[in-house]
Amino acid sequence: MSTPDLAALVVFITLWIGYSWITDRAKFLDRVSLTRAMSSQRTIWIRNALHRDLRMIDTQIMAGLQNGTAFFASTSLLALGSCFALLGATEQVFAIFNDLPYFFHGSRAGFELKVGGLAIIFGYAFFKFGWSYRLFNYCTILLGAMPMSGDIHKDPAGAELAADKVIHMNILAAKQFNMGLRAIFLSIGYLGWFASPYLFMATTAGITVVLVRRQFYSAARAAVLESLD
Repeated sequence: MSTPDLAALVVFITLWIGYSWITDRAKFLDRVSLTRAMSSQRTIWIRNALHRDLRMIDTQIMAGLQNGTAFFASTSLLALGSCFALLGATEQVFAIFNDLPYFFHGSRAGFELKVGGLAIIFGYAFFKFGWSYRLFNYCTILLGAMPMSGDIHKDPAGAELAADKVIHMNILAAKQFNMGLRAIFLSIGYLGWFASPYLFMATTAGITVVLVRRQFYSAARAAVLESLD
């Protein structure tokens, strides 16, 4: 690993941590992130569900969240397996890279370390998606444990507590899902490292800018927070 390689890796980790920090904050530059805005919508959703007798709509929404999480978990696992397959074919791949005209040549050990780092990212994403799926499963159970709308008057405090449990579990599951999704997005920037540490820094910075824009300046955010800005 050369000095530019180490610098690029530091930039990658710093941007990842920094992006996660500003996204999870209540506000950044006086703007609420899309993730935080959707957490508020999750609260509204569950509180509305508390006053519904028929919660088939809510269970369908929960099933959709689980299915999406399962898809990304499976994708991460396949990507992880591909990394190990790539390590098994290092000589062939490295020979192809050496023939590319704009490839910045490096050592075989360096190439294997980069593939290992990519495998770590996909492994991290898989664990986040897997835990998120489990939390959404718990959330479904807690949703089913909420009292019916006709029984809320018997124990209003208990009903509110049951709804708060669902809300908290749902937000926790979404947070884990978002952490896994960030890893998937940033792994695209990581691919630039196989060509050059400078391209690695550029692709990582570019991906981060796109993600920040989606969180704080996108049309999706405006659709959720249009009346609050």
